[in-house]
Amino acid sequence: MFGELLRHYRESAGLTQEALARQLHCDRSLVARVEAAKRVPTDTFAKACDEVLGTGGVLLRLWGRIDWYPEVQHPDWFERRAKMDAEAVAIRAYQVQVVPGLLQTPAYAHALYAQRLDDAEEVAERVRARLSRQQRFLAPGGPAYIAVLDESCLWNLVGGPAVMRDQCAHLLKVGQLPNIRVQVVPFDQCGIDRPDASMSLIQLPDGHHWVYSESLDSGHFSDDPALFARHSQTYDVLRADCLSGRESAALISDMMERYEHHADARSVGGDLDQEQLQRRQRRRLPRSRPRVPRPRPRT
Repeated sequence: MFGELLRHYRESAGLTQEALARQLHCDRSLVARVEAAKRVPTDTFAKACDEVLGTGGVLLRLWGRIDWYPEVQHPDWFERRAKMDAEAVAIRAYQVQVVPGLLQTPAYAHALYAQRLDDAEEVAERVRARLSRQQRFLAPGGPAYIAVLDESCLWNLVGGPAVMRDQCAHLLKVGQLPNIRVQVVPFDQCGIDRPDASMSLIQLPDGHHWVYSESLDSGHFSDDPALFARHSQTYDVLRADCLSGRESAALISDMMERYEHHADARSVGGDLDQEQLQRRQRRRLPRSRPRVPRPRPRT
């Protein structure tokens, strides 16, 4: 549907695929694959096509209404969480070690699954399933999603420096959406009460609240009001104590530039591991006065 409409507007404007690609600053093959329904377009691509073709925003509105991944299968133990993501009006998440699935790029998700699974088709199916959960959060008017990331999510090398660079760029981009906020808990800030594991606080349309966490190949749900209230208070204090959105964006930008300047994945892994260890050691040293994080200047 999207591809056929794009082709209609392109031909009506008297443009070839090559000519449209030049105005979009992309490769002709991207336009061809989107029109042939062999490539899922991004919202940015749809918006740019609207501007070039003068469609009045039709393509972007259509993009937001299409279920791009309708036939996907989640692991049995994760189906319940996937259904909650499809209904939730707000999610507050705390994540350690890896970027949360709702904010992962396709390459990052693929690299994660490729580490655990040998079957290429299963990896591709898992990636499609993960991306299918993201669409309603990234679309205009999506539900609120607040993600507090432990700094380990940025240092844990997944898929190589290029993948991490693009993942950091994606975090900066989605963090500018009105319904999404991304904040970072830094290694070297003392006195922060970090939860013992990743967790999500999920609010459903009927006002029901759930606490969700994971262990190896298993998801854990609880709607106990007392448990939710305790974790909710811990989360709110954590978010207040971590870096602000602006400070977090500066840190993520620094990490993106670091990965940009390290083309050799092996050397980056060694450098990052060593620096991460040094930063953790510094965090354990007593301080004479508290460190107040300040926004990092951008050039």
